[in-house]
Amino acid sequence: MLKPRKKAPQTVEPGEQAPAATLVIFGGVGDLSRRLLTPALVNLTRDGLIGADLTIVVVSRGPDAQFERELEEHLDLSDKPTKAAWATRCKTLSYFQGEFDDPATFEGLAKQLSGNVAFYFATAASFFGPIAQSLAKAGLLKETEGFRRVVVEKPFGHDLASARALNKTLLSVMGETQIFRIDHFLGKETVQNIMVARFGNAFLEAVWNARYIDHVQITAAETVDVGTRGAFYDATGALRDMVPNHLFQLLAMIGMEPPNSFDAEAVRNEKVKLLQAVRIPTSKEAKADAVRGRYTGGAIGPKKVMPYLKAQDVAKSSTTETYVAMKLMVDSWRWAGVPFYLRTGKALAARDTEIVIQFKPIALAMFRNTDISKIPPNKLIIQIQPNEGLDLHFNAKVPGPVVDTKEVRMAFRYADNFDLGHRTGYETLLYDVLIGDQSLFQRADQVERGWQIVQPILNAWSKGGEPEDYKAGSEGPSEADELLKRDGRAWHPVT
Repeated sequence: MLKPRKKAPQTVEPGEQAPAATLVIFGGVGDLSRRLLTPALVNLTRDGLIGADLTIVVVSRGPDAQFERELEEHLDLSDKPTKAAWATRCKTLSYFQGEFDDPATFEGLAKQLSGNVAFYFATAASFFGPIAQSLAKAGLLKETEGFRRVVVEKPFGHDLASARALNKTLLSVMGETQIFRIDHFLGKETVQNIMVARFGNAFLEAVWNARYIDHVQITAAETVDVGTRGAFYDATGALRDMVPNHLFQLLAMIGMEPPNSFDAEAVRNEKVKLLQAVRIPTSKEAKADAVRGRYTGGAIGPKKVMPYLKAQDVAKSSTTETYVAMKLMVDSWRWAGVPFYLRTGKALAARDTEIVIQFKPIALAMFRNTDISKIPPNKLIIQIQPNEGLDLHFNAKVPGPVVDTKEVRMAFRYADNFDLGHRTGYETLLYDVLIGDQSLFQRADQVERGWQIVQPILNAWSKGGEPEDYKAGSEGPSEADELLKRDGRAWHPVT
């Protein structure tokens, strides 16, 4: 039985060690926990942000014979600080065997838990609502002895109706301040640096508007195919899997107005305002401004890729998309007339998550004797992964007596300036859960607005039609290129 702990502070200042607490992970020996959560907790231990007074309870269905060995699978134990941090964590680990739909599981937990507790739902989405309701019935969500918080992984619904239903279920048993809807994209340093880059540099914020910016591109390209996740992916698709959560989070951070402070509610209020300003596509726009694709056979480097329709657990008659591109407009003073182009897909030419801010062309009158093709618009590229950093593309004169120009680049890479270590992206998010900072987590209205924007596209696609085929290892379907070409623009290459 876990030892009762004294009531700890509800919150601490960022950078201080998190308060004493218990982290209960449902599905604690699954892929998410082994690959991402456990390494993140070890990294936080190394950094001194969580101590030996953080107890971890792994809740799973199977026997506990080798659960510690399973959890250390993705740790580099040849590294001495990592090995030492894992030894500390092992002393705080315990295993609780139980079914997620069995009331006895929660009654048993209620007898063991006290003080500050965070519950992490690392399970299939179908368990989110039932687990929350069972926790409430067992009295485990009452904040009488300390905080009680719930971390919910994506997918948060599969359409607008299901997202609203899940929100209703969660909010019927706990308050919004107790719910942490997690999106691991927001744990990446470069994503968090968007706000610092924008609001911490006067020269950027001064031109961050429709007067200077021509358009914005947000790309999340993956080289991996669906692999063994065919059953999940065929019921989900690229749009549901990536757009209302990951890509809209990036859209909100790029487009939001400056918050009054970095307080969680101030930041989240501005994100919601931005999404509320996104124009919901009409049925006609949903057909014209959204493209879906599906990869066929091909090769990515030395690896051969089977067509999506031949992947394991994918229906032969499937119309599920593995690629989506869309054009969205934001009806605000800052962004009036500036299109936002979003795209994401699997089995593409390169792994590349980036935001391209393309500025308007310069007035070319004074360069009339110069080849204007050599004077491209300026670009700011925020590279999210794999090589986190920022690139500024601008024009410079080529040495010589003739006025000739060439595009040059200034590049900043996080790895060249900071020791990033082996981070999973979950470190910041887990730490924020434990200190009670919701800045990087979605609120109910933000989630629902995201689904509200894409629902017309889902409706249009549900009426029939097939995704356009694109070859694995390419940059996507030709229709995606046409989406920008008709506006006189082109995608930044996936590299």
